[in-house]
Amino acid sequence: MVIPAKNTICLWFDGDAEEAARFYADTFPDSSVGEIEHAPGDYPSGKKGDVLTVWFTVMGIPCLGLNGGPGVKHNEAFSFQVTTEDQAETDQYWNAIIDHGGEENVCGWCRDKWGISWQITPLVLTQGISDPDEAAAKRVFDAMMTMTKIDIAAIEAARRG
Repeated sequence: MVIPAKNTICLWFDGDAEEAARFYADTFPDSSVGEIEHAPGDYPSGKKGDVLTVWFTVMGIPCLGLNGGPGVKHNEAFSFQVTTEDQAETDQYWNAIIDHGGEENVCGWCRDKWGISWQITPLVLTQGISDPDEAAAKRVFDAMMTMTKIDIAAIEAARRG
């Protein structure tokens, strides 16, 4: 029996919580799949014995995947924000999500095949947007607004002017 963390993110899936948890564990560091619990009886979107919940960790964040059925869809109101150090790390996470059935969005956002949103955010972007030089921050912001995946070289060039 899992003793949950004081605060655990619960993510709703339509029968594929285990697949998602395994993908996250294979893709991101400090991620793992824990206990898998099966339904003790039939329920509206499943049968006795189906995977009901999956305990997993994404980059140190405790999560619970609930196979609740097709009634709930994810949107950008919730996202995982992943800070990256360089273009290689940015590309690694972005491409893993997109190449596994995900889709690109704008400004460093993408969505995985389960509808969960991810912000793949290079540290230089965060630093650039908060630059005390308001003109530099605006240039970085304007550059970001033209991108899907963040291009670190372009962000650095915009910051320099």
